Amino acid sequence: MLTPREVEGPFYPITPQKDKDADLTQVEGKVGRAKGTIIDIFGQVFDQEGNAIEDVTIDLWQANSYGKYHHPHDNSEAPIDPHFQGWAILQSGKQGRFKFKTVMPGAYPLNAPQQRTPHIHIKISKYGYESLLTQLYFPDQPLNDKDGLFKRKSKQEQKMMTAKKTSKSNEYRYDIFLQKAF
Repeated sequence: MLTPREVEGPFYPITPQKDKDADLTQVEGKVGRAKGTIIDIFGQVFDQEGNAIEDVTIDLWQANSYGKYHHPHDNSEAPIDPHFQGWAILQSGKQGRFKFKTVMPGAYPLNAPQQRTPHIHIKISKYGYESLLTQLYFPDQPLNDKDGLFKRKSKQEQKMMTAKKTSKSNEYRYDIFLQKAF
């Protein structure tokens, strides 16, 4: 099964940012770490037949631990974390592997009293494959059952979009399956 598609959302990064590396918990040139629970996410990118895909561009962005995006149109009252990068662009390596360090994203308000469950936006692209825009969700989040976007997916799609907790503390695995374009 292919990784399900999801909406981009309103907060795709538009402010130029020099630091887009795989460690979102620090900002280049600043002393200090992002607030919140630091988590590690790793995985692999595969085609629909299960073959690993190398050199895939993985563009990801998320809210900080307070539920605030580093975006000029995020008008929530949640604080900005000056030590949180908020956005990264990665390349999958050997055997399609990737990893990044971030903080557990906070929930944020939609239309009161609704909130979005913690999630990470991911845009994946590679020549010869259909581009994919999806969202990574986390297991055991109380808001998963109330999140409108997550709820509208089938149980199988929800499972594909939810990272798997590993035996290590604060570590998750998330594999991505792409469709060949031709």
